[in-house]
Amino acid sequence: MLGVHADGGHRELIHVPINKLHKSEKLTLDQLALVETLGIGAHAVDRAAVEEGETVLVIGTGPIGCAVIQFAQAAGARVIAMDMNESRLAFCRETLGVSDTVLASGPDVVQALKDLTNGDLPTAVFDATGNPRSMMGTFEYPAHGGRLVFVGLFQGDVTFNDPNFHKRELTLMGSRNARSEDFQRIIRLIEAGKVDTTAWITHRASFEDAVNQFPTWVKPETGVLKAMIEL
Repeated sequence: MLGVHADGGHRELIHVPINKLHKSEKLTLDQLALVETLGIGAHAVDRAAVEEGETVLVIGTGPIGCAVIQFAQAAGARVIAMDMNESRLAFCRETLGVSDTVLASGPDVVQALKDLTNGDLPTAVFDATGNPRSMMGTFEYPAHGGRLVFVGLFQGDVTFNDPNFHKRELTLMGSRNARSEDFQRIIRLIEAGKVDTTAWITHRASFEDAVNQFPTWVKPETGVLKAMIEL
């Protein structure tokens, strides 16, 4: 993958084999622009082998976390969403149909998760924050024998308590990017109306104004979920 496994993602022109291009005659540019974001979530859910009836916790409900939520739901899982931002949790409830949410800054997150799972904990936990404090805290959240998937990343080291990790027989995995087959499946799902990302696009700017607008998009208080640059 150019820009990940090999350098070259920021070139002005890239020459790629035709089989690396994923085409749709039906989708709008807005829809096509979100396929890659959805692919990250789809791949993470596949990596964790989420099954119908599982309880899944998704931490961080930006675009990547929302993609994880949608594909966990598609796999038949019950999803709990966690975030520091109440407005993003409201989006998960109102737009994505997530019935249970937890505010990450709450007084006792572990107890809140136990209350939602009849004393147990989620069997699969996805951290899409890219925040080291959040990622290192997630080892407390999976049930015994559960899986912990780091979708977000940061430039540093992750540490955890090994006795706790072994006692609960946790599986830790990283998930990054997506595969060609993920892109093809997502395009088919959007074409069929089974995945809708319309509500994700909260901000827009012209190409000429993008440089001026971009600094505001990285501020949580502006409520950006996904911004589009229009040509």
